[in-house]
Amino acid sequence: MDLQALIFSFFNLEVIRDYWPDIVRGMAVTIELGVLVSLTGIVVGLLLAIVRALQIKALSFFIVCFADILRAVPPLVVIMILFFAFPYIQVSMSAFVATWLSLSLVLAAFAEEICWAGIVSVPKGQAEAARSTGLSWWQSMCFVVVPQALRLTVAPLTNRVIAITKSTALGSVVGLSEVLNNSQSAMSMSGNATPLMMGAVGCLIIFIPVVLLGRWTETRFRWKQ
Repeated sequence: MDLQALIFSFFNLEVIRDYWPDIVRGMAVTIELGVLVSLTGIVVGLLLAIVRALQIKALSFFIVCFADILRAVPPLVVIMILFFAFPYIQVSMSAFVATWLSLSLVLAAFAEEICWAGIVSVPKGQAEAARSTGLSWWQSMCFVVVPQALRLTVAPLTNRVIAITKSTALGSVVGLSEVLNNSQSAMSMSGNATPLMMGAVGCLIIFIPVVLLGRWTETRFRWKQ
């Protein structure tokens, strides 16, 4: 294949001009979904870890089962169950909601285990000292134990968030108009591979800053430890 044919197939300026708005719209959806999944998953996972620290057997059993099942099931399966199977029980949701909820649950399962490991790693004397000053169990957990636990979990939690947010591309299976789905549609309509290259560039633009932020965060907290 000569250079001209390569440029025509993968870097066609006419195709770029026609389809760049679709790619940008897909990037916006991917960014919005990634932010929502990260916030929801981390918050839910942390809350579950704190509840698990209550050491109530029934609650702990439920949380452990939730975490183990969601970590074992591929995110794509969860998305397909919510989007295709739930309508049979009269619960329908959009492609965006199904993808957001699925990835948030998966991230919450991993975040719970990571945060729980951090909580367990904090010496019990810290909580006992906090209680001796008059703080309640919840106050000592929220203001003394959890801040120390989070410092210990930054590196694994950051890596997991990056991995889950990249899974937003799975939303294309249920028709979510994210960057990959829009790229594939544009490639089919144009008969040219340029939109797919545009989608790849779009993913790099979105996720390289996330990876760099994760690396910076890991380095910063590792130094503080």
